[in-house]
Amino acid sequence: MDKHAIYQDVSQLLTALFDIEPALITPQARLNEDLDLDSIDAVDMVVHLQKKTGRKIKPEAFKSVRTVQDVVDAVAALLAE
Repeated sequence: MDKHAIYQDVSQLLTALFDIEPALITPQARLNEDLDLDSIDAVDMVVHLQKKTGRKIKPEAFKSVRTVQDVVDAVAALLAE
């Protein structure tokens, strides 16, 4: 799965789970400030990403995640392991 496909999946996930307008979802969009996701939302997103990838996501892998692109990069790194 390439980063473009991961980005599409993350975008669809954000839209489906949190009713975020697709136009607001950009690689540079900050999860907290721009998309209004809180820590509980982040946990929900990680749970769904774990189901989607079939892999366990370690909390430290998502500690530095701040933007949509950070999520894409973290998922790509997880899938590359």
